[in-house]
Amino acid sequence: MSYTEAIRAGRSLVGRLETDEQVGWRIFDLLSERLGEEAAVTLSHAGGGRWHLAVHFGAAADEDAVRTAVAAAAGHEAAAALRFESVAAKDWVGESLAALKPVAAGRFIVHGGHDRARLPPNRIGIEIEAALAFGTGHHGTTRGCLLALDRIGKATTRQGRSHNVRRILDLGTGSGVLAIAAARALRRRVLATDIDPTVVRVARANARLNRVGGLMAVVKADGVMAPLVRRCAPFDLVFANILLAPLQRLAEPVKKLIAPGSRIVLSGLLPSQANAVIAAYRPLALDRRIDLDGWTTLVFVRRTPPRRAVAGRPAS
Repeated sequence: MSYTEAIRAGRSLVGRLETDEQVGWRIFDLLSERLGEEAAVTLSHAGGGRWHLAVHFGAAADEDAVRTAVAAAAGHEAAAALRFESVAAKDWVGESLAALKPVAAGRFIVHGGHDRARLPPNRIGIEIEAALAFGTGHHGTTRGCLLALDRIGKATTRQGRSHNVRRILDLGTGSGVLAIAAARALRRRVLATDIDPTVVRVARANARLNRVGGLMAVVKADGVMAPLVRRCAPFDLVFANILLAPLQRLAEPVKKLIAPGSRIVLSGLLPSQANAVIAAYRPLALDRRIDLDGWTTLVFVRRTPPRRAVAGRPAS
């Protein structure tokens, strides 16, 4: 029974854990990936550096399997601290995430529907449905990517070169927040991919909600070898907010899909993992590093090679 079906049926089981932000997001990411539609995972700030993680199940849960996943993400002490209880069914996800405040990152503000009318002027609002339980923009990796995009967008506009960013790729799009932000800020077409068909449906819905459905193509694809991805190359801007291992695995194929002068924004990394990714993406130049809330976002640029000198004329 899925979480949504359980709400209709009137029964629910919840696992709760208090932790810090960095560990909380590691557990959140792993459980969201492993449990899929069997559960809904939420993470909310409790103040004083403490965060509350909750896992809402439709019916009975395999508690041992959940504890094993928590141990893999955060160690056996965190797994032992996880507590399960039966509760009256209600939309806990919607209620807990509805209380989250809008998240600002440069010109962007990621918000829920309840804050739609309260956005400040001259900001780019990105509305993400809270009840979908992931990709709300509160994660330091998402905010880091949005800050990188904000800087890229301002630079291209200032230099009068926004036309040079023609093709954009978002790998592992999740809720679609980065693809939506790029489409709205740069007014260019974005190809967004994800391996999970449920996530693809969610991202498409969010694109329509944010009025960029005509600029975003969201497709199910594993990595960058899908025919549509290769047909749309070369890309001028690529996002990949995933994890260290897939970022390393994708390094060589991604480098073959980008145009001269393009930028790649990578995140989902701990600060200690940054050097491994920098090595994997050589000879691309590291343009910027953003450390935020215990996570690291890296921006690489593929330098445009200088023109060859013509007889009697200096190279430019």
